[in-house]
Amino acid sequence: MSIFTPTNQIRLTNVAVVRMKKGGKRFEIACYKNKVMSWRSGAEKDLDEVLQTHTVFTNVSKGQVAKKDDLSKSFGTDDLTEICKQILAKGELQVSDKERQSQLEQMFRDIATIVAEKCVNPETKRPYTVSLIERAMKDIHYSVKASKSTKQQALEVIRQLKESMQIQRAHMRLRFIVPAKEGKRLKEKLKPLMKVVESEDFDDQLEMVCLIDPGCFREIDELIRCETKGKGSLEVLSLKDVEEGDEKLE
Repeated sequence: MSIFTPTNQIRLTNVAVVRMKKGGKRFEIACYKNKVMSWRSGAEKDLDEVLQTHTVFTNVSKGQVAKKDDLSKSFGTDDLTEICKQILAKGELQVSDKERQSQLEQMFRDIATIVAEKCVNPETKRPYTVSLIERAMKDIHYSVKASKSTKQQALEVIRQLKESMQIQRAHMRLRFIVPAKEGKRLKEKLKPLMKVVESEDFDDQLEMVCLIDPGCFREIDELIRCETKGKGSLEVLSLKDVEEGDEKLE
């Protein structure tokens, strides 16, 4: 969609319109596609990355700008940035059916990815793959809600999947041993992947016990194997339950 606004001669492209009815009038703002949901989820904090222009319209596609009096009466202020924030928070994102379907499919994949990263099969003590979680979500006919965050929905999916499969939100407790020569370098690479370091012993070799999110297991396993050329060892000691409320999904 390409939009021409006669007021400031800015040619707006790649536009997502957010619409809000207030005081019996229609108000619209022009945003960048994909940025509205990022703003609402808190991932995007810079308003200028979301808004194409701090102008409030009655009709974005026709470039019709809202009158100052109408804005003051409806919003109780004529501060355009403040009004844009209100519309952004409470307005309705206008998307085509095709775009909406694409957005829901992406959210479905994102939810499955979060579940796979945070959960394990308690019998094998190993993580599930994203594709297996996607299949399981289809089996229970999980319906994605565009208005709820993927993190909220991931928690809901975990609850529902527990009724039909062995799945548990948990941290994995690992012990790995690597030769001293690679120890320091490898520790720096592994540090961002660990949640908690429970013990560390560095003598003629590096031995660590740590808690990780299940989604990091394959990466850690691969790092230790490649960096030590098979001389390091990795062992899953146990699972530590993550109770509801113990940890927010990050």
